[in-house]
Amino acid sequence: MPSKAKATKQASIYSVHPGVKMVQDWVASLPEKTGRSLEQWIQLVRKSGPATEKERREWLKAEHKLGTNSAWWVAERAEGKPSVDDDPEAYLKAAEGYVEEMFAGPKATLRPIYDRLLALGLKMGKDVKACPCKTIVPLYRRHVFAQIKPSTRTRIDFGFALGALKGAGRLIETGGYAKKDRITHRIAITSLDEIDDEVKRWLKGAYDLDA
Repeated sequence: MPSKAKATKQASIYSVHPGVKMVQDWVASLPEKTGRSLEQWIQLVRKSGPATEKERREWLKAEHKLGTNSAWWVAERAEGKPSVDDDPEAYLKAAEGYVEEMFAGPKATLRPIYDRLLALGLKMGKDVKACPCKTIVPLYRRHVFAQIKPSTRTRIDFGFALGALKGAGRLIETGGYAKKDRITHRIAITSLDEIDDEVKRWLKGAYDLDA
């Protein structure tokens, strides 16, 4: 009999967001730090906590001394809300959806620009990771070194982590350096023709700075 070909799952071009590992570490550390596992916290909230998610967050902070993030995450899970924060496979599935939603409807015409910028970013090196969020796609090396953001229906802002460098040409300072944000500069891109040598030079500079 001829053997049946096995279906192969196509690997995502995206990588798991560093925040997922952070939440996984948080879940693992709960018993030691708080005396309860995540499941035990969820059971406690559902049995003894207030009725609403907001009240539960405040109750966890006031009565049980949980930090803001911990109280938020526990309260969300007690509500039964689906979470991709601690599941790498679920995050990667959601990441594809984030990008589809970002470039749906009026912003659909920006998708070719996004695809070109993403390809350029990933070609910087094997250590580059693209980790979509709901409204932006950051590019990581050791940290975020660039960011793709569809800011309007007709424009993508390609952001760079370039520190205190002065803006020049099309490179605009965002004010991020003074606010200690990673992204400090951006170039506005409205067409494929605008992805030129200047854009590639600043992208390479941001990548090299994050070595």
